[in-house]
Amino acid sequence: MSHILKSLAAAAIVCFGTGAAMAETDNPWMVRVRALNVIPDESANLSVGGADLVGDVDIDQSYVPELDISYFLNDNIAFELILGVTPHDVNTQGLVVPVVGELGTVGLGDVWLLPPTLTAQYHFTQLGAFKPYVGAGINYTLFFNEDEGDVVDSIDYDPSFGLALQAGFDYDLDGEKGGWALNVDVKKIWINTDVTVDLTTALGAALSADSVIVDADVDINPLIVGIGMGYKF
Repeated sequence: MSHILKSLAAAAIVCFGTGAAMAETDNPWMVRVRALNVIPDESANLSVGGADLVGDVDIDQSYVPELDISYFLNDNIAFELILGVTPHDVNTQGLVVPVVGELGTVGLGDVWLLPPTLTAQYHFTQLGAFKPYVGAGINYTLFFNEDEGDVVDSIDYDPSFGLALQAGFDYDLDGEKGGWALNVDVKKIWINTDVTVDLTTALGAALSADSVIVDADVDINPLIVGIGMGYKF
């Protein structure tokens, strides 16, 4: 885990350090604050003791604030580091366990995601104050503050490393070279985690088992829609 975080940090340092030598704009730094709607596109493969289970997961949407910092190498090329955390409630959906039968919805508690994302962007500057952009990059997601809820004995999420795509625009409010800007941004982030769920108390007696561990290979893959304000220095 630590070596991937170090790689993200090193990539950001290289990008920003290179920019110090290459910047062709008078205002290379931009900071944005956005309100986000995080919309998971979730799916899961569930198993217990190596046997596949019928069922899926349901992860709710989240509304959170977000901060990002951008460095412009020139008027067109920028690197953006995106920072924020998102809470989500997690449930099973249509879960069927052999011998026990259909359990349907089982509350798996809630969890917080920390998904720092680094993207390289191309900004289109031919349209005056309206500056659309596209970007692509990498994402590293940590899970923390896991609350297993009332049914599960414990739950554990592995970190995730994946790709990110984005598109959006800035609309300059104070002139084309700096100052305040309105921002709208859409990202697609690929997040996959291996989840271990301990259901021994709930199902151990019914299955005559000392432990009941459900393994889940979960894709979260959220669409993130944001609107906010930016300031270019």
